[in-house]
Amino acid sequence: GRKKLSSHGRRRAAKRRLGAGGGPAGRRPLGGGGGRGGGEGEREPTGQASRGRSGFSDGNSKWLAPAKAKKTQPKGNHVELSSDGEVEEGWEMEEEEDGSSEEMVDDYGASSSEEEELLPIEKAALKQKPEREGLSEDDSEEEEEEEEEAEEASKQKMGQKEEEGPDLQLNLDIDEQFRLPTSEEIEKEDILFISEPPDLHVIHQRIQGNMEVLQDFGAKREEGRSRQEYLALLRRDMAAYYSYSDFLLTKLMDIFPLPELVNFLEANEVPRPVTIRTNTLKTRRRDLAQALINRGVNLDPLGKWSKTGLVIYDSTVPIGATPEYLAGHYMLQGASSLLPVMALAPQENERILDMCCAPGGKTSYIAQLMKNTGMILANDSSAERLRSVVGNLHRLGVTNAVVSNCDGRQFPKVLGGFDRVLLDAPCSGTGVISKDPAVKTNKDEKDILRCAHLQKELILSAIDSVNAASETGGYIVYCTCSIMVEENEWVVDYALKKRNVRLVATGLDFGKEGFTRFKDRRFHPSLKCTRRFYPHTHNMDGFFIAKFKKFSNAIPQAQKDEEPAVEAAAPSAVPDTIVTEPPPKKKKLEGSKADKEQKLPQPALKKKHSLQAQRRPLKA
Repeated sequence: GRKKLSSHGRRRAAKRRLGAGGGPAGRRPLGGGGGRGGGEGEREPTGQASRGRSGFSDGNSKWLAPAKAKKTQPKGNHVELSSDGEVEEGWEMEEEEDGSSEEMVDDYGASSSEEEELLPIEKAALKQKPEREGLSEDDSEEEEEEEEEAEEASKQKMGQKEEEGPDLQLNLDIDEQFRLPTSEEIEKEDILFISEPPDLHVIHQRIQGNMEVLQDFGAKREEGRSRQEYLALLRRDMAAYYSYSDFLLTKLMDIFPLPELVNFLEANEVPRPVTIRTNTLKTRRRDLAQALINRGVNLDPLGKWSKTGLVIYDSTVPIGATPEYLAGHYMLQGASSLLPVMALAPQENERILDMCCAPGGKTSYIAQLMKNTGMILANDSSAERLRSVVGNLHRLGVTNAVVSNCDGRQFPKVLGGFDRVLLDAPCSGTGVISKDPAVKTNKDEKDILRCAHLQKELILSAIDSVNAASETGGYIVYCTCSIMVEENEWVVDYALKKRNVRLVATGLDFGKEGFTRFKDRRFHPSLKCTRRFYPHTHNMDGFFIAKFKKFSNAIPQAQKDEEPAVEAAAPSAVPDTIVTEPPPKKKKLEGSKADKEQKLPQPALKKKHSLQAQRRPLKA
């Protein structure tokens, strides 16, 4: 087959064909001799011609430059170079009759002087003319055919795109309409899940489609399908996509609206920012920040609500091993664990109990707010965890703390009469899933109820350890790192019924209000004073905080028969409430009054009636 030539190749081919045919008028091929008539009709090979002429040597290299402009050449034979540097047969310049030489004519039939006079458009036309003349008819036909084929191919592609357009649009419309899978399809997926991991991309798309339907259920639902079917599918898909147990996901769906639930689940997949608390017993936050920045730590203040917190973005050194950390200038502590101490608001020279103190972050924060005055009793039921408490208290320079290892439920028997008590109760940990992903699957209903029962015992013990007659205190702060209602509002409502306490404001400017009603349960209206914190709204661990004020050391009457041990453990103090005896029956009172009035003389009766008149407003 013929090979398509380049523009230079076509020019050379045209020259060869013209040379073979005798050349154009005014030009003839060079011979082997030095004159015009020598060697006519014979062509010399290019290499031999260049070597056979004595005039061409290394000293005449300027003549061989391909990009030079055409100049007037001397008489005789010469060699011309092509654009790519190859030596080709040259053309002899004709002499005029008077012996003077003519200007050299270029390859396209125009002299150098004429070329200078022509316009750029005319020059381009002159260049294209010999190219067209040099091409054969077959070449031009092939080019036309190729152009036609290219046009046809482009038309076919356009037609395919136009045909595909409606189909793609239909697919998009179909995807927008979410279809609830049948029970058979769900069973097949369950079987596949056993052998192969689920396709998370498909599940995620189905969650999004299901959410859109549930948000506008009346308009987008399928006929004959109930809301419960959509919710059951959504719970199943979310459990598979986020790796939660069906029990825990059901609990979370009861707490959060659907859009907020997705945000909560997504936030649990991302770790919370690393935060530290400045130990103001040894340094200031400004000085600590500058020292850490000099060590290559990128940080910022935690927020307007905290005067001691710093958030760490990245660091070139380990935060838990810097000289500042070892010197006790700061404590690695989550942002949410600063809030209970701020709500407790300890004052100087008070007696404070931290009932579940490990690992000592809250205890040391209380100590720095009290400026190492007063006394802190740091208690924990785990002796192993108390080792970290002792180490942190020594490192941070806390000198007003006493560490004890007692069961918090029996603590009022050990010691009482505290001004304030902080109870960070053991919980299920559903607020710190980003730290402990095992919570997603290893918690069930029994675990939640077991924690709730222990928390109820601890909160009664904490209330009984506080002295209601304290001049500056009488406060109890209850907190958990759980978001379950059974561990939070339920426990607080129980304490309000069993002890003489009331809820007061926590003093925190942010956070969501606690539940006053949940499903079929109704809690005390004052539970609005409690605060909830979530990872997706506050970018901190899930937390619950409630603050009580104890107004009486007496235990309510209904509790005496049920819990005699707890009653005996209550601190000895004069009760504020006055217990009155039941009045006698009216008939006996009336009879006795009539008898006395008959026996008394008249002046005594008048005096008695005047005393009764004075006592009436007091009785009312």
